Amino acid sequence: MIAAPSSTKNAGQSRDPEMHQSKKGNQWYFGMKAHVAVDAKSKLIHRVVATSGNVHDSKVLPSLLHGKESAVWGDSAYAGQSEVIERAAPWAQDLTQRRGKGYKYLSQMQRTINRSRSKVRARVEHAIGTIKRIFNFTKVRYRGLAKNGNRLVVAAALANLYMVRRQLLASPRP
Repeated sequence: MIAAPSSTKNAGQSRDPEMHQSKKGNQWYFGMKAHVAVDAKSKLIHRVVATSGNVHDSKVLPSLLHGKESAVWGDSAYAGQSEVIERAAPWAQDLTQRRGKGYKYLSQMQRTINRSRSKVRARVEHAIGTIKRIFNFTKVRYRGLAKNGNRLVVAAALANLYMVRRQLLASPRP
């Protein structure tokens, strides 16, 4: 989530109509969501989608996949999306987190598998952390999803450059 001001103390006396609220745990957030697809080996961002805060993560899954993936790692929000993954990336293996249903908890084996998958998924968090901490994209700056989406794409490109800065500086110069 990228926070947006929920205040109505502005000229129009209203919130940004393109931003919406979402509940995470017991906490409500107002703003937009940044959906990011990251390469597991290089930690580079290859797809970014900006949506309003009330759009579920699984709705943008097809636009995050480019079709040449060998594996799709996702958190439990993407559980049960095997058919979508198969349509968008036919050769990709579905390695999303599993979750329990109701009082049917995960077995110890499934929790161990989820923990090992989390280690790969953590690489996405490095890219998001770079966008949020290094490039200070914790709050939206403009009204509307289009302008903030463009700012998000630029921040993702800069994050990619930031993450490969050592390789770029170490390369021999002509």
